Amino acid sequence: MDTIFPLEQLASFTGNIYEITVAASRRAFQMAKVNDPEIERNAGKAVSVAARQLFCNKVTYRIEKQSK
Repeated sequence: MDTIFPLEQLASFTGNIYEITVAASRRAFQMAKVNDPEIERNAGKAVSVAARQLFCNKVTYRIEKQSK
């Protein structure tokens, strides 16, 4: 099992903390819906797994512009 939450990456993150928080939440939801085995291997910590994936660039996110 890896570190529960990537605190070092969070502390040194220079981007928009709100955006990465929302991205981690949405990624955790996706992983939970498909019963991703990585969540089980990490004691059910879906948000921590998702945050680690984002900080390590295993997955990426983008901000979509809303149409008027």
